[in-house]
Amino acid sequence: MPPSVLGGASLLVAWQLKDRHVLVVGGGDVASGRIESVLAADARVTIISPSSGLHPLTKQFIVGPYPVTYHDRTFGGAEDLAGVDMVLTAIDDVSQSRIICTLCRDLKIPVNVADIPDSCDFFFGSQIRDGPLQIMVSTNGQSPKLANIIKRKIEKHLPEHVGIAIANVGRLRTLLKERAPGVGGEVSKRRMKWMVDVCNSWDMEGLAQLDEQTMKKLLDTGWENGTVPKPRDLGVRQKWLTSVSTSISAAVPILTLVAGAACAGVLFLSRLSRSR
Repeated sequence: MPPSVLGGASLLVAWQLKDRHVLVVGGGDVASGRIESVLAADARVTIISPSSGLHPLTKQFIVGPYPVTYHDRTFGGAEDLAGVDMVLTAIDDVSQSRIICTLCRDLKIPVNVADIPDSCDFFFGSQIRDGPLQIMVSTNGQSPKLANIIKRKIEKHLPEHVGIAIANVGRLRTLLKERAPGVGGEVSKRRMKWMVDVCNSWDMEGLAQLDEQTMKKLLDTGWENGTVPKPRDLGVRQKWLTSVSTSISAAVPILTLVAGAACAGVLFLSRLSRSR
């Protein structure tokens, strides 16, 4: 990458929040979206907000079967930050928001303050989700609306069953590791190469139609012989018709992006397993 394009970006990561404690200060419209995002990541959530300011969706999270603790009051100070792994604020009081940000940074707690970019350690992008697939569009806090517009343009051209395809590739990878266990060395290199070849040889629709029986056939006839059979060789036929409203020429770059991301994920995880 040329030096001229380095700098000024954010590090985009998939933050693992499972069983982490997230404090949300505020309960209005913006806060409800933040709560939904962290609950989707399996976080434990504490909400601090007067009941008079709760959005209907926030109320659903409070009374529903979610790992949510609610306090009907305003933020009480540093004691509210004990045992917290992340803080999100979405309140109209700018001075109070900056105080919370300062407390968090003193305690080394990552914080996001809605609508105040310089008080954010990270940003919420506009996100697409389909099962295990997550695509985030970020403008680094400069234009959330444009991020949403760009997200919709990408979403419009994604294959209908891409989430199922990715989940199936993950299952196939698990079965392969059970059949050819081991970390590092030649077996890891061979597994990685074979999975990459599968992703490159099968289209999204074929991957989406993989079931346990077909995966076993693929491993028996492909992996064991160092080849990758075509879908038709295993009896996989076209099941879904592409919508006539979708332009093939417009979809191809997105398909390439998603397929490349899936294969890159296999490559990254294989390398990560060898480094452990």
